[in-house]
Amino acid sequence: MEGYKKIMDITLALGGGGAKGNAHIGVIRRLEKEGYKIHSVAGTSFGGLVAILYAAGRTPDEIEEVFTSTDQGSLYARDSNEGPSLLGLSGVRKLLDTILGDKTFDDLKIPCAVTAVDTKTGSEVVISEGFLRDGVLATIALPGIFPPHRLNDWDLMDGGVLNPVPVSVARMLSPDLPIVAVVLNDPLDIPVRTYSIPVPSMLPKQITDRIYRLHVAQAFDIFMRAVDLSSRAVAHYRLESDAPDVIIRPNVHHLDLLDKVVVKDVAMLGEDAVEAVLPELKKAVSWTRRVNKIFFGGKR
Repeated sequence: MEGYKKIMDITLALGGGGAKGNAHIGVIRRLEKEGYKIHSVAGTSFGGLVAILYAAGRTPDEIEEVFTSTDQGSLYARDSNEGPSLLGLSGVRKLLDTILGDKTFDDLKIPCAVTAVDTKTGSEVVISEGFLRDGVLATIALPGIFPPHRLNDWDLMDGGVLNPVPVSVARMLSPDLPIVAVVLNDPLDIPVRTYSIPVPSMLPKQITDRIYRLHVAQAFDIFMRAVDLSSRAVAHYRLESDAPDVIIRPNVHHLDLLDKVVVKDVAMLGEDAVEAVLPELKKAVSWTRRVNKIFFGGKR
């Protein structure tokens, strides 16, 4: 029986995707229901936030409750001391102070790491120590949209710039376990959506319509399309080279990065995506696949 439990161990790589990342909740919940034990978890951007909360001991239901009870419209307010960016993260900081406080990576229940990129050197930074809130603020700092996060000697931005689905980091955490990658990026062949600047929901419609017609709103749309396309391409080629054992793709292609969403509905899309790959998961954790991976690198 103990051997059977051990064979169900996996490690997760949770990709970035803004509001789409609520699907990670459903993925984790369904994996647990199917008997899989998540031994470690790596995350990028929103996937990094979910990874840290889960590694800290929060259940999928508890994570869903945190996001459901959060006023999504208040997350992106700016503080006067924030760096150059279109939107701010003062609301996110308040949320992190409430749910994480001064906890560090040493307080986590399972191994976890998140990714960021140093704006000065262009190098990937894997964060697996220090305060958890610093890890979150660094990995979600979408370039130009949110301010870079200063940590040690780095000015850090969203890890999705170089590693949208951190399979390589998950492999670093648990080299001998099957890697399940949760990909939120659209495939390369899906048309790019338009993007709108998030504005407070209490503003009158005539004011929001005027904002959307401004040149800055049009520039935001073009910039976000470029970010979307670049992230898709990087994710595609990184997945080819990093080769996770199983890829889960929740059907979240109708959502934008900064959409206000019904958390429960998006989480359900994650559960549905796991259902679609259950046969692949079973093969990935089989003894034959593991022996093949150890001795032949998965090539036979």
